[in-house]
Amino acid sequence: MTSSKRIVIIGGVAAGPKTAARARRLLPEADITVIEQGEHISYGSCGFPLYLAGMIPDLTSLSVTAAGLKRDVTYFAQEKDVRFLVKTCATFIDREHQEVVVWDREQKKESRLPYDDLVLATGSQPVIPDIPGIELKGIISLHHPEDAQLIRSAVQDGVKKIAVIGGGLIGMEAAAALSRPGREVTVFEKEEQILPGILDPEFAGLVRAHLEENGIQVFTGETLKGIKGDGKGGNVRRITTNKSIYDVELVVLACGVRPNIQLASACGLTIGATGAIQVNAYLQTNDPHIYAGGDCVENVHLVSGRKVYFPLASTANKHGRVIGSNLAGLQEKYPGVLGTVALQAGDYNIGKTGLTEAEAKKLGYPVRCALVSGHDTAHYHPLHGKGMLKLVVHEETEKLLGAQVVGIGEVIKRLDVLATALHLGADAHQIAHLDLGYAPPFATPIDLCLHGVHTLQNLKQGLAQAIPSRELARMGQEKEGDFLLLDVRTSEEARRRPVKDPRSVNIPLSDLRTRFSELFPQKEKKIVTVCPLGVRAYEAACLLKGKGFTDVAFLEGGISALPGLI
Repeated sequence: MTSSKRIVIIGGVAAGPKTAARARRLLPEADITVIEQGEHISYGSCGFPLYLAGMIPDLTSLSVTAAGLKRDVTYFAQEKDVRFLVKTCATFIDREHQEVVVWDREQKKESRLPYDDLVLATGSQPVIPDIPGIELKGIISLHHPEDAQLIRSAVQDGVKKIAVIGGGLIGMEAAAALSRPGREVTVFEKEEQILPGILDPEFAGLVRAHLEENGIQVFTGETLKGIKGDGKGGNVRRITTNKSIYDVELVVLACGVRPNIQLASACGLTIGATGAIQVNAYLQTNDPHIYAGGDCVENVHLVSGRKVYFPLASTANKHGRVIGSNLAGLQEKYPGVLGTVALQAGDYNIGKTGLTEAEAKKLGYPVRCALVSGHDTAHYHPLHGKGMLKLVVHEETEKLLGAQVVGIGEVIKRLDVLATALHLGADAHQIAHLDLGYAPPFATPIDLCLHGVHTLQNLKQGLAQAIPSRELARMGQEKEGDFLLLDVRTSEEARRRPVKDPRSVNIPLSDLRTRFSELFPQKEKKIVTVCPLGVRAYEAACLLKGKGFTDVAFLEGGISALPGLI
């Protein structure tokens, strides 16, 4: 390799600019050219929901550096000595002659760019349903800056009825950003829960309830079938699903994305089973002179070992750094992904790393789970917030397989701790002894992460039995079910917000040691202890077990995990 090598990068949003910047630092004399078919470069598309919510004034905020410098063509030329060709399409890759055929959209001119090494950072494209009426005005995919501008202009012009098609990450963020008093925002998800593949059903249900409490309607199990216009200006006015018909004025498509592989496929590069470009650990394609990264490639999942398509901006930037290093001959490997994702929907912070319980079981893992509720700081700190954590571990090895977090508190900090533990192959015992930072503004003495692992250990040791919120909800629907709900909150708590089920009785935990005999007439029934976070309910279950009650379980995560109970 020589320092004067010619590097051509196709794609100028995330992986492409990061590759160029890294390569320039390592190869000061290299000739680096980035081809971008659009007008905008190096922008943070993950900030679109903030723009829609009015939290940032304009889209230029998403394409400036921390120092306030705009990342445009001039910036890259002057700061990085990288040439950007915008409004230019790469139409073919001539691997034999190592040239890229490009088309200048403004000058209407074709030319060829020779390369020593080529990088594909072609990204992804939104999935557009093939249904009647999809071409109408007011149907927009939130994928490019122009899309975000169109959506914001529509709501500023007074649009009131908005349909978001897709209950995944982008759909949730878009719905929350667009929700305002006086607007009707409705989410339609074809699966039976929102955030499929990110959350297990019990957490997805909590997020759904939170959105609905904040005025966002959510319909699951509904598939978009058709769209009707006003018959005049070609504007959208009605959508039809497999279940009903709805009046709308704006449709935001958030149906997912698929990798842009046309260039790669046309020149004979290998496409993986996921439908994305196949790369090795060095992010090389089957052509050693062509690398690929970002949303156009597949990755290895670090838990399952399987190939997955999981496009994220954070992954794209990491890919760019690795490719830039390897263009300079450093032979750096990219190990893979955990599928770690974080998002905000309303006041809820939401995240997942590794495998969900459903995914782990589908892959054949023997799993054990624990769901806990707690505070993100000391409960007496004025800014404390509640959060919930679900851990999924391998039943036999106790290795962590995955984690999910939901709540208004700072749960993403906990997610990152667990993602690190998961990446390093930690088991429950190792996580239980992590020396995490504590001070009242930042955590509780036993952090929520450790609380979750301690619960797993308690359950394994048989100290108590837990009942999942979904199981108790099912039991609650069976009006004649022969069980007792033992509410161990204080009398004042129970008076303010009583348990709705008539099979409940309130005995505060502080009184239970002297009043447990009151339960003897119902000793043969299953007893489920409940409290807000699950801690007092766990203690009550242990106490009753010690008094000879044989069928006692506590509600995991407490009433926080099943808010409909009160």
